Amino acid sequence: MPDIGVFHPQVVHFVIAFLVAGVVLRVLSLLGRPAWAGPAAATLLLVGALASVVAVRSGTDAHGPAERVPGARPAVVEHEEWGERTRNLFLAIGIIELVGLGMARRPQRERITRGVRMASAAIGLVGLFFVYETGEHGGHLVYGYAGGVGTRSGEPEDVTHLLIAGLYHQAMQDRAQGRPEAAARLIEEMRLRAGDDWSVRLMAAESLLRDRGEAQASLDFVAGLDVPADDPQIAPRMGLLRADAFEALGMADSARAVVQDLATRFPTSRAVQARAQAMR
Repeated sequence: MPDIGVFHPQVVHFVIAFLVAGVVLRVLSLLGRPAWAGPAAATLLLVGALASVVAVRSGTDAHGPAERVPGARPAVVEHEEWGERTRNLFLAIGIIELVGLGMARRPQRERITRGVRMASAAIGLVGLFFVYETGEHGGHLVYGYAGGVGTRSGEPEDVTHLLIAGLYHQAMQDRAQGRPEAAARLIEEMRLRAGDDWSVRLMAAESLLRDRGEAQASLDFVAGLDVPADDPQIAPRMGLLRADAFEALGMADSARAVVQDLATRFPTSRAVQARAQAMR
């Protein structure tokens, strides 16, 4: 059979939508209105149950790269187990729904039919907890261990994006925890990996000032960047960095001149206007 792991995120979101909507409509159908709630609930629950089989299969196909991430295996296994529990429970609910559909053709067994639908609703409410747990463990795998992130597409540049994201967040954490040298090393690695990215270049210049305390080196680095003077995202940030470096060098007048120029050219920049106000 073909590998369908790449479709796992799409499939699971459809499954969640079908099952949640199906259970809600099944509960509403017990109240007798709206009239279409019952048939809609049966359709959604049956489709969702079948789709859950595909979701589990796609998750099994996708788990290889995520499972090989050091420390991620327990999270992968836990997510898979909850997924299988959810699939099994809703397959059982699907069978109950089929029994209910068969009973609905026999008006003389209306009480039994209602009992079957009540059983489906009751088990379905338990199933919603299973759906939540499966999603919660899946989210933990993705956001806690980067399971599948950067590897799902099979594109090498996506792995680089993943690495850059990890380096960035760790560098910010190191800086916040008073480890500037560690932050500087990680940002330098970012520069080596993605030196053609403007945001990475500016981070490298900022790191020279904030992490290494090398204001002149930061100014020299910025001077070598060919940044469009009217770029509303990059130019203000680079200008404020130059102002910070001038202040660190004791050149307050130069810093003020830079900020005043920025305030004139970028009147809608909150960061620039706040800095100009603070320097008055």
